[in-house]
Amino acid sequence: MTLDDLMYKPGLLNGQRILVTGGGTGLGRVMTEAFQLLGAEVHICGRRGGVVEETARELMDLHGGKVVGHACDVRDSGMVGEMVEKIWTDSGALTGLVNNAAGNFVSRTEDLSMRGFDAVSQIVMRGGFNLTLECGKRWIEAGQKASVLSILVTWIWNGGPFVVPSAMAKSAMNTLTQSLAVEWGPKGIRFNAIAPGLFPTEGMSARLNPQGGEHTTRGGNPMGRTGKMPELANLAVYLMSPQAEYMTGQTMAIDGGQYQATGGNFAFMSQWTDADWQKARENIEAKNKADREQRTT
Repeated sequence: MTLDDLMYKPGLLNGQRILVTGGGTGLGRVMTEAFQLLGAEVHICGRRGGVVEETARELMDLHGGKVVGHACDVRDSGMVGEMVEKIWTDSGALTGLVNNAAGNFVSRTEDLSMRGFDAVSQIVMRGGFNLTLECGKRWIEAGQKASVLSILVTWIWNGGPFVVPSAMAKSAMNTLTQSLAVEWGPKGIRFNAIAPGLFPTEGMSARLNPQGGEHTTRGGNPMGRTGKMPELANLAVYLMSPQAEYMTGQTMAIDGGQYQATGGNFAFMSQWTDADWQKARENIEAKNKADREQRTT
């Protein structure tokens, strides 16, 4: 990505210090790069410390500025508190938080274990609340304005068959967005969210398209294509920028009209056979094993 991909003037985010959870890969990395290009100091965190540190180095080599990687499991309130305290102490107060970290995989609900449910719901809901609370208490005590952006899904409006833990947890984060926009609005803290459509990434492909092959719009997207990363980045920049100070409590879809046209969820998987689901489980388990090995090396 370059400045030519963004619709804003250089330096728009000068003086901003933003934390992006799950910022080492996928959509998190895209938003991190956009904030960095426009002058923000960006902190990124993820369970795989090596990944976020490598991303930070790569982005600084490309664009300069300051990107800092932190190893942190957002589900662990103790780790979150230590990371946030370290950022405030070493670098200064954050001005923004992007709740982007997520886990998801397709599964028939009757096949889910509670461990599988927790793996998804705690990253999204518990993790998002952990970060929001740790940052929010500091902002409120200091009387500081700030902005929180959460990355959701369009399933919050119509349900998510075959991704029920994600649909439940993302819906909870939508409720947090609406609730705290009112409760903390008088304190100068804004809350907004983005509900992306299909923006293919490696992690999403492995767990939400586990049978392999290219992602398609399944014939129902009015725009006839998937999303382009700069499109998402431009929306995220706007919502985090000082120019959006009157925008709060909103969740904005960016999906080419997929939600209105087809519902935008995984209802089509009702046609899958037992063999299809067995293949999906095997592919997802292989990806999970690879990720675990990467965290321990």
